[in-house]
Amino acid sequence: MRIRSPFNVRQAGLKGWQSIERFFDAASGPALNPLRHLGAVAMLAFGLLIGSGIMLYIFLDTSVQGAWQSMDNLRRFPLGLGNLLRGLHHYAADLLMISVVLHLLREWLHSHEKGARYFHWLTGVPLLAFCLVSAIGGFWLVWDQLSHYSALSTAEWLDGLPLLAAPLARNFLAPESMSDRMFSLFIFVHVGVPLLLVFGLWFHIQRLAHVNMLPPRPLAIGIIVTLSALALGRPVISHAPAALDQTPAVLQLDWLLLWLHPLTDATSPQTTLALGAAFFLGLLVMPFLSRTARPLTAEVHPDHCSGCKFCFDDCPYAAITMVSHPDGRPGQLLAQVDADLCTGCGICTGACPSSTPFQKATPLLTGIDMPQLTADTLRTQLDAALSRLSDTPPIVVFSCQHGASDASLHGPGVAVLRLLCAGHLPPSFIDYALRHGAASVLVASCPPNGCEYRLGAQWSQQRLAGLRPPRLRQLPPAQARRLRQVYASAGQEDQLDTALAALRASLPLHPPFSRQE
Repeated sequence: MRIRSPFNVRQAGLKGWQSIERFFDAASGPALNPLRHLGAVAMLAFGLLIGSGIMLYIFLDTSVQGAWQSMDNLRRFPLGLGNLLRGLHHYAADLLMISVVLHLLREWLHSHEKGARYFHWLTGVPLLAFCLVSAIGGFWLVWDQLSHYSALSTAEWLDGLPLLAAPLARNFLAPESMSDRMFSLFIFVHVGVPLLLVFGLWFHIQRLAHVNMLPPRPLAIGIIVTLSALALGRPVISHAPAALDQTPAVLQLDWLLLWLHPLTDATSPQTTLALGAAFFLGLLVMPFLSRTARPLTAEVHPDHCSGCKFCFDDCPYAAITMVSHPDGRPGQLLAQVDADLCTGCGICTGACPSSTPFQKATPLLTGIDMPQLTADTLRTQLDAALSRLSDTPPIVVFSCQHGASDASLHGPGVAVLRLLCAGHLPPSFIDYALRHGAASVLVASCPPNGCEYRLGAQWSQQRLAGLRPPRLRQLPPAQARRLRQVYASAGQEDQLDTALAALRASLPLHPPFSRQE
């Protein structure tokens, strides 16, 4: 039997994940694919939990004797509003756990725990634990038979720690041992941990720019409607009131949130403690186990930086700040790159107005550039492709290295130039190619919501449409017809082939050619 290495397992998992993403893309389009908005979906679920939780707290009797009755009374609210409120809170918790786990899995499959993005990984892993703790604590506030089982199982689990002087489980073994003071502790756990979660979320996103806190409106509305339909169609019903001197016969578990309890019952508290510690420790050490070399980071050339702030505005990871220019002129700014935050995407080069191939200078120097693929190198590659002209000018393809494979595009009449990211391409290169003899230009990028560097495809789309600086010069109609942009992620190579064939078919048999020196 052949055993796959972890690297191959990750690669196989990534291919499977991308297949699932493409399935949802076909159903809803990339813009509304929930798998491309997992972080924002989690934020929406968390917001629903906070809103519904505040309302539930208004009706909750925070005592051992009154808690169950106050929650059961929600069933009698007119028009099913009580069921809607309680169900929305419950199912939003399920959605939060699902989206957080899938978000973590997606980031791991894309190797996003490595390099400059290690900070987001290290601050994201504890959020999973906070979600689980808060969810389990929420079940205790109903104080029914399921609450008793969950609280007792959690206490027995914690008793497996060698640090506790007295067993916690004895607080749930007899009616007289359970007091309102213990119930106040339950409320503190369920309310206090989400406060830690809010603080952790701030840490998690503070090194990101242009963060979408919520999914697109149609997707958000669809999620809220679906959760509401679940709340009304399958209302959340309490078990019988908790009886500490009795053992419940049948419990309806929420396996998404309470899976830890049956696992402990099937093994032992010590086993689940060891497994849990090993799992979270393994997640936390992953960024330090990577042997992958970090990408080269952007370099600023002070003599060519105008202080325009375009790179500062476009950087997805807040790796660029603006500082006073060393020449000392008042008001003159200079871009400064934090190497610990830079992911090497090249979006800043695409945003720099000085990254234009129309410069006569050799080599071409820009305000900010990528050493692994400079604007001068890209111009040299483009000139080389255009100089190999025969009777038929070539179709120039600017291809993102993280999107669909461009291997099938290489061939006679096609010149493929690979980019670090679609956002790495300065729009003026397209104008340059069309003016210097390219039959047409095809820009191939990831979908706007599936960019490896978050915003590269989106910024590229807006620049070419003239909505974001630096804007592509408004092309004459004859030239505009010779430019196309296609969005294709890994595994969608057929879309690249189709776009190239359509572009080739739209050209005249003998396209005009005039090389401008």
